[in-house]
Formats: sequence, C-alpha cells, structure tokens
Amino acid sequence: MTGWLDAFLQRLLEVPAAWVHLTLALAAALENLVPPIPADVVILFGGFLAGQGSISLWVAFMVVWISNVGGALLVYLLGRVYGARFFSGRLGSFILKPQQLTTLNGFYHRYGFTVIFVGRFFPMFRAMVPAFAGVARLDLVRTIVPLALASGLWYGTVLYLGAVAGQNWEQIAAAVASAGWWLYLVALVGVLVLGGWWWRSRHGEENA
Repeated sequence: MTGWLDAFLQRLLEVPAAWVHLTLALAAALENLVPPIPADVVILFGGFLAGQGSISLWVAFMVVWISNVGGALLVYLLGRVYGARFFSGRLGSFILKPQQLTTLNGFYHRYGFTVIFVGRFFPMFRAMVPAFAGVARLDLVRTIVPLALASGLWYGTVLYLGAVAGQNWEQIAAAVASAGWWLYLVALVGVLVLGGWWWRSRHGEENA
C-alpha cells in the first residue's frame, strides 16, 4: 500500500466508531462516482477493526452495503434523468451514435440482470453499469436487485476477510490489492472488447 493510505488507515485506529462508519460509508458510496478510490482496502480495514472489537461487523456491513447501493442508485438516476439529453447532444452523439445507443439499450433490457451483477465485481465497470442501466431506462427493480446482491456478496466477503485477518492483516491486504489489480486486467479486456464493438458498429454504420 502507498504511504498516504497507510497513514490514513492508521488514523482510523484513533478515531471513534462513528467516524469509522462514516469513512466506510463515504468510501463505499464514492467509488460509484470516483472509481480510483481504494474503497476495497478501506473497507477491508473496517473489517479488521471489527475483528479487533473496535466496531460491529454487522453495523459495518449494513453501512457499507446501503451506502454502496445508494451511490450506485444515484448514478442510475442521473443516467435515467440526463442520459437521453446527454447522448442527443454533440459530445454524447460522438461517444455513441443513435444506432449504437439503441443496440446498447436493447442489450441491457435483454441481459440487464447479468450485466449489472457481473459488472459490479470489476472496478472499471462498477460506476458504468448502473449509469447505462439508467440511460436504457431499465426499471428500478431489475436494477436494484443485481446491484444489492453483488454489493452484498462482494463487500460481505471483503469485510469478513478483514475481520478474520488478525495478525495476517498485511498479507490479506496485499492479497485483496493483488486481486483488485487482476480484476482491473480482466476489466481491461472487457473494455477492449467493447472498444472493438464500438469501432465495428460505428465503421459499419458510416459505410452503410
């Protein structure tokens, strides 16, 4: 871990439980808006503090779960309210042409549950999948169920690993950070695949 992150986590050892819960909530919510935030490591440390008895594991889980799902739903609502307007503008129509957007919307309505559930495990896609669910105007229930399931499974696991880490905290933290990088690499492959689709669909449309 970087020096500033180590110092930040060390600071969490010295603050009251309420501030720890607030920090966990902010990390879980903001990763939907600012993906580079190292939310996984912060929440893992929250699990470690729960294992040491500083905070309640169940309270930490509920705080993280509700905040993460709430942040994702905010992104979904922004996409739902402003998405059509954005993609009808100059910048939006450059990013996705109308036919590309129609294809993407149809894909979401057909495979939305799987796309959202799987996408939430990959850092690059965590913020993207609820945003485009909103743009596609996928209904709220079909959006919130996979969001809640994926968030609960992922952060429940991260908190549990932190809680049982004990003296192996450094090794567990390194393993989670390493897993995060592998997930980034897998997500990068997904980005390349999407980039290929974007190029082919755009090129085909221009030559039609």
